[in-house]
Amino acid sequence: MTGNGRRWIRHWDPEDETFWRETGERVARRNLLFSVLSEHIGFSVWTMWSVLVLFMGPEYGLTPADKFLLTSLVTLVGAVARVPYTFAVALFGGRNWTVVSAGLLLVPTAAALAVMEPGTSFRTFLLVGLLAGIGGGNFASSMTNINAFFPLRRKGWALGLNAGGGNIGVPVVQLAALAVIGAGGGPRVLLGIYLPLIVVAAALAWVFMDNLADVRGDTGAARDAARDPHTWIMSVLYIGTFGSFIGYSFAFGQVLTTQFGRTPLQAAYLTFIGPLLGSLVRPVGGRLADRYGGARITLWTFVAMGAATGALIAAGMAGSLSPFVAVFVVLFLLSGVGNGSSFKMVPGIFQRKALARGLVGEAAVAHGRRLSGASMGLIGAVGALGGVGINLAFRQSFLTVGSGTGAFVAFLAYYGLCSAVTWAVYLRRPAAAPSAVPVLT
Repeated sequence: MTGNGRRWIRHWDPEDETFWRETGERVARRNLLFSVLSEHIGFSVWTMWSVLVLFMGPEYGLTPADKFLLTSLVTLVGAVARVPYTFAVALFGGRNWTVVSAGLLLVPTAAALAVMEPGTSFRTFLLVGLLAGIGGGNFASSMTNINAFFPLRRKGWALGLNAGGGNIGVPVVQLAALAVIGAGGGPRVLLGIYLPLIVVAAALAWVFMDNLADVRGDTGAARDAARDPHTWIMSVLYIGTFGSFIGYSFAFGQVLTTQFGRTPLQAAYLTFIGPLLGSLVRPVGGRLADRYGGARITLWTFVAMGAATGALIAAGMAGSLSPFVAVFVVLFLLSGVGNGSSFKMVPGIFQRKALARGLVGEAAVAHGRRLSGASMGLIGAVGALGGVGINLAFRQSFLTVGSGTGAFVAFLAYYGLCSAVTWAVYLRRPAAAPSAVPVLT
């Protein structure tokens, strides 16, 4: 492994066990640590509006439908931003782009700090909220970058930890908001806390991370991944796992205040629990997938998510807050497990397809790593659109029936679809299965 003064690594072969043991693991873990930090801050900035809307009382003049629309658009920009962020690692290098993407978070945070006061127009809030969406893009570039650092046998754990550490930015910003509200502070206090943290994350990435030379310049990988049907099949599944996590993270507090009449402070005491546990359990989903197979864990996760959603519908119709919150937390946990297991499936899919094409050894590993890294960015982008759908579904459900029941019925149907797709494509064993379609048990 050699590099120049700009921290470019010219040779990287994590599948070589000697290389991994003597050099690779230490370097990979260091890059993972600071990737997690930057992605964590990105998630916090992206989802900050899920708690800022709780600060926005009647004096701001926003209806519940306005708030759901605002969070939907923030989620949408975060999803769309993941596409160019996926290409950015190949264009600029993983370390370089981590520094840039972290620094860009200063823009939406400072803009929100400037406009967050009663009397600001809803259109202004929408425009500033859209800027926060760039925080959602950090996930795609981070996952693409870290995927290249780890060997296939460790990807489930590494990707789960990377994503889980980023996802935990959601409950952390909610806990920070709880502390600010409890201390009698306003939204500008919360925003002011994050400005120096962003600078620290960018500086640490600059000092401690590395670029991989064999990843840079391969902008065609995303194009090739987009042509593969498994990229889009896995996107459907990721809508169900990550889309649920991020959508519920944005919507949970608003559901509690709108449907159950909780105050912002009461809602803040509850909203962080689900995202926190869902984030912490994501590496567990990756570990389980490493051991038992990604498709098997993903299938049973979707079945359980369907059952939990049915219980949520019953609790919501009965107006029972405690069971509703308890089951919602379980749903967050399941989404976290599914996030880890579904992303573990992706490297395995492309590795098996490389072997099916007749590639062997390092050629197969390089091919699988190249396409899986690019595919993850696209899957992450489409999956985040699930969060948009969840917030829009809640908005329409509250406008139509005055509760979230209609939205939960739609989510239940989608989890059923995801269960069927997982089984049919990745677990079913027909007598003459085409060799190019991997069975991931």
